[in-house]
Amino acid sequence: MAKLTFNELAYNNLDEFIYGYAKKPVTFKNGMVIGNGIVYPELNVTLPPISINESTMKKVLSQYKEMITGACEKAIKLHAPGIIVEIELLPPCTFNPQWGIDVAKVVKDVLREYEGQGLKSLLRLTPVDIREGNDLVHMYHGEHWDKVMKTFQGSAEVGADMLAIESVGGKHLHDEAVMNCDLPKALFALGVVGAKDMEVLWTNIVKIAKETGSVASGDTACGFGNTSMVLAEKNFIPRVFAAIDRVMCAVRTMVAVECGATGPDKDCGYEGVYLKAITGTPISMEGRTSACAHSSSVGNIVGALCDCWSNESVEFQRMLGGMAPTVYMEQLIYDCRLFNTFTALGQAKIYQDVMVASDKKLDPHAYILDPKVVLDLSAKIIKGKTTFERTKIAAQATIEELKRGIAAKELDVTEREVNYLDILEQQLATVPDDEAQFTAEMIKNNTNDKFDPKQYDL
Repeated sequence: MAKLTFNELAYNNLDEFIYGYAKKPVTFKNGMVIGNGIVYPELNVTLPPISINESTMKKVLSQYKEMITGACEKAIKLHAPGIIVEIELLPPCTFNPQWGIDVAKVVKDVLREYEGQGLKSLLRLTPVDIREGNDLVHMYHGEHWDKVMKTFQGSAEVGADMLAIESVGGKHLHDEAVMNCDLPKALFALGVVGAKDMEVLWTNIVKIAKETGSVASGDTACGFGNTSMVLAEKNFIPRVFAAIDRVMCAVRTMVAVECGATGPDKDCGYEGVYLKAITGTPISMEGRTSACAHSSSVGNIVGALCDCWSNESVEFQRMLGGMAPTVYMEQLIYDCRLFNTFTALGQAKIYQDVMVASDKKLDPHAYILDPKVVLDLSAKIIKGKTTFERTKIAAQATIEELKRGIAAKELDVTEREVNYLDILEQQLATVPDDEAQFTAEMIKNNTNDKFDPKQYDL
């Protein structure tokens, strides 16, 4: 299948670039439409610490059933117009595909039961990308690849409405780049290795989705951009590096859409705002309600463009208000009620402006999520003809925009952060324009024994 190309922005009017509305809404079999005016809550749940094996699978399935039942009961009580449940499978449930398929079936069966009571719902199923480790033969064939594909296929066949993944192609390189604040290596990991991996992976996921009647929703650079963001939040790396890295991630993540994914893009991909700007696909975002999983400085501004509102992931644990998944479903529903009420009152733009203003000035990562900044940077990114060119443009354009914002006093950062912008710009200047030359240089100088170019057919 030929890749789609996006050479123009989906949005030319900033007033139209808002939460709840996407240029390309996605309609599901049960009538739910994502991106057509209603923001839906997306609950992401996971198990408490437990050994997953043959002897514990009955208990595992029972806990998933109990989690989703409690969440659905709460959704009916609070009159939710519809809900989304995401299951990010734990590693044993992808290494053993039938276990993952059984989880998908149990969850979908509960959702079907409550659909009978009037609660519309969707299941997003996210196998873990197990394509790493010393026993990996190849990224695109062999045991690891086969198990990921079998988990997708089987889960879709038992009713998963959306297929998603947090893919890891190039992650070993990127981890090293982040720890050393090495922008050229991050560019290689995302714009060359990661982009190539995304094309192969998502061509296959889209094929499975078409065969099974499910929806290929999208990827996320969680293992890349979120790693940078969380490390910056802990002051291990500069915050400006994490912000630049996030915009670069957008080019890699967009490859899924170029291969046929339709959205809604996955919640922990904060770069989804750039996908929405360029491709028009709806996106899921996570903010203040994801504090159960990780801290950030972008808790409000991420809501400015969301079409689904998620909590990242919460364990099945008891809280004073009830079991945690049920509690978080309540929080998500109330957040979405605010989104949708502002829209119904014709005040969505005011609410968006408040969310943006509350975070934008305080952190570089928040700054690059401002809808105006997103459109400005996206317009520059699409001038590139390849993912490599676009990733390089994303880095340079973000550096320039951060410098402009700091000079205009629209962004507050420390002097250390300002100095790092100059250092990173100098690093980027060493990257040649020729992708083949750059790739050859990066492979020749590679010292990361976890990265084997042959596993990627490089």
